[in-house]
Amino acid sequence: MTERTIQRTGAALALVGVGIATYISIADAGGGAPACIAGGHGCQTVADSSYAHMGGVAVSVIGIGGYVSLLVAMLWPGDAGRFAAASLSLIGFGFSIYLTYLELAVIDAICQWCVASAVVITAIFALSVTRLIRFTGAELAAQGRGG
Repeated sequence: MTERTIQRTGAALALVGVGIATYISIADAGGGAPACIAGGHGCQTVADSSYAHMGGVAVSVIGIGGYVSLLVAMLWPGDAGRFAAASLSLIGFGFSIYLTYLELAVIDAICQWCVASAVVITAIFALSVTRLIRFTGAELAAQGRGG
């Protein structure tokens, strides 16, 4: 897989993440919860929990900011972009693990949209770490070869 393919795939996934987080934010702003496509009330239960907001800010709004930052980092060239994407995705992945833990162990409900976001951030994390490991220093190596 080329670095460009990783970047484009990661950017596309970040856009999906922005879409998911935006949908949840719009539902929250309207005083409700995102619709559970497969049925059930997990999304409502999670949205009504005290964990849906941190410091008065909806967790989904934090997600929008994170996914937009990841979009930029995935498209940013060179080692700076590689390290930024890996760092941001590590933070997002860790936060997603924490939120999933809360759903399972504390809230006792699963939101399908939150699960979708967790899958997306996990894929972005895997891509960004792959990009970091495989391509860090690529520009320096090309210079050393005279290219």
